[in-house]
Amino acid sequence: MGFLQMGFGSSQVLGIPISLYLANSLGWQSPFLMIVGLATLIWFIIVIKMQPITQHLEVKNDRNALHHLLHTIAQKDYRVGFMSTALLSLGGFMMMPWGSAFAINNLHVTPDQLPILFMIAGVATLIIMPIIGKLSDKMDKFNLFAIASIWMICVVLVYTRLTPVPFWFVIIMNVLMMIGIMSRMVPSMALASSLPKMQDRGAFMSINSSLQQIAGGVAAAIGGMIVVQKDKTSPLENYDTLGILITIILLFAIYMVYRVSKIVKRRESSNS
Repeated sequence: MGFLQMGFGSSQVLGIPISLYLANSLGWQSPFLMIVGLATLIWFIIVIKMQPITQHLEVKNDRNALHHLLHTIAQKDYRVGFMSTALLSLGGFMMMPWGSAFAINNLHVTPDQLPILFMIAGVATLIIMPIIGKLSDKMDKFNLFAIASIWMICVVLVYTRLTPVPFWFVIIMNVLMMIGIMSRMVPSMALASSLPKMQDRGAFMSINSSLQQIAGGVAAAIGGMIVVQKDKTSPLENYDTLGILITIILLFAIYMVYRVSKIVKRRESSNS
């Protein structure tokens, strides 16, 4: 999971700086055209190279697809996992959409410095992800998640209250924030993937991914109602209020992931 989550770090290193460069050079449409091209290429690679996962299909299941989906949603243990995923997405996506505007208008980061900021944060993520992955295998996943969440709460409460500071300090704060975000994702995803039974894994992961996207959209909408800006060059207002709300959500997420951890441990002990 640690190596898998390195993809998010790679997107920080490659995607955002390249997109910013293309947008500044060729217009705002160019990054979207790049996404279309890359998505098409990746689709062909997946179709040609990746092997289908069919082991779960060997488990006999008389339900049709819709009944199986509803059956998965009806499972109390699975709903705990869905809720934890939704809270994780709410806490992350509520802050991310305003990161660039806050850095430029509130912290006085220049547009030329912005790609450097994202690239350094992404490189730090690439370095920390394998380390977190190994720690997740050696220590209790919930404990690791809780430590990373408390770390992120501290960083968020400081960062959302920053006024113009030196660029090197903005870099440090963004690196610390990315470490907190990604260090939560590795153990939480490892726990979530252990939650469903083999015959329910496909339906569970489909619902889980859908909830993640829905929660991300809801988080951005809520953030947009809280954060205000008088004009394009004015500082963002109420960003510190957003930090407090994110902190509350992170605390709820710790509790929900704790419940997921308990369910997984109970199931492992009953199977052993």
